[in-house]
Amino acid sequence: MQVLWFIPTTRDGRYLGTTTGGRTITAEYLQQVAQAVDNLGYTGALLPTGRFCEDAWIAASSLISVTKRMKFLVAIRPGITSPGVAARMAATFDRLSNGRLLINVVTGGDPVELAGDGLHLNHDDRYKLTDEFLTVWRNLMGGKNVDFEGDYLNIKGGEILFPPLQKPYPPLWFGGSSAIAKQVAAKHIDVYLTWGEPPSQVAEKINEVRQLAEAQGRTVRFGIRLHVIVRPKESQAWDAANELIQYVDAEAIAQAQKSLAASDSEGQRRMSQLHGSSRDTLEISPNLWAGIGLVRGGAGTALVGDADTVAARMLEYQELGIDTFVLSGYPHLEEAYRFAELLFPRLPLDNQPTSVGEELVSPFAEFIANKNLVKQTQTNPVSAS
Repeated sequence: MQVLWFIPTTRDGRYLGTTTGGRTITAEYLQQVAQAVDNLGYTGALLPTGRFCEDAWIAASSLISVTKRMKFLVAIRPGITSPGVAARMAATFDRLSNGRLLINVVTGGDPVELAGDGLHLNHDDRYKLTDEFLTVWRNLMGGKNVDFEGDYLNIKGGEILFPPLQKPYPPLWFGGSSAIAKQVAAKHIDVYLTWGEPPSQVAEKINEVRQLAEAQGRTVRFGIRLHVIVRPKESQAWDAANELIQYVDAEAIAQAQKSLAASDSEGQRRMSQLHGSSRDTLEISPNLWAGIGLVRGGAGTALVGDADTVAARMLEYQELGIDTFVLSGYPHLEEAYRFAELLFPRLPLDNQPTSVGEELVSPFAEFIANKNLVKQTQTNPVSAS
């Protein structure tokens, strides 16, 4: 099992649907989150893409020099950039980061945002463009000189002079729930990502994409994108979930869902169906909670519970074929530490951090221990010595 975290390049905070408890995103804060990911033993982190975020490539590039091990899952955008430019960006990042790049292929599901970037294709045409884009991109990254004429792209003498470090190229990740998206995944993608749907729905996706890939003579790995709310006790976790949306009222839900309804993304439609814009039935599967999707687009579900329960739910997904989890929690800095300390000792991690028994030895734990020692020294010098 591999576990990635999330770099919040839009905003961060303790609550959804309000500026109360919010944090401004600064270079220093992004470094704090990235260094936590790096030090705690996560495989890497996803950086979001879109007009509501800081640019993912520039943000990720700024974090290369302050991290050592973590990988960066960064988006390429068919139709927004050309395959040649995207290939050069990816190869450069991969070389300068010493092979720490993962590629997230994002076709896009918001026609309004895409029109603002000059892309005016309908849903299926965007995925046909993505197919052509990835055909060219993979050949360029594999060192080939490319001539390609398709319905959307016309490439003459395409090449990159500085190849990526990873061979044949950094792994391609992709999420899409429509029929045509699954076909693109089966043809090109290394890791197929689903948002956090109930296990039965995830199993259907995995089986379908696996069969489509086999028809192409390929194999695909599978990952899932989820939020997590984990606490020492189950009741504490559910209290934290309710606190996260305590400022989310009916008006906020209505406004958010109206905006999300403009999307032609099948994945977003499936996410919205899970909660039905209602706070009444948010636990849609044991310990799978849809409250975040009331006001957030994209990944809208969270695993909620104590450490043993959340670990058990993750293992259930693993049994279906999921080997990679892309997780997040609010606020992202503290929750990165909390999840690592509570869950890493309970998971069969591919990159297991140092632990002693059930207690993770982390910079955060050492910081707390030292802080407590200072307090003891100040209040009772004799006992502290």
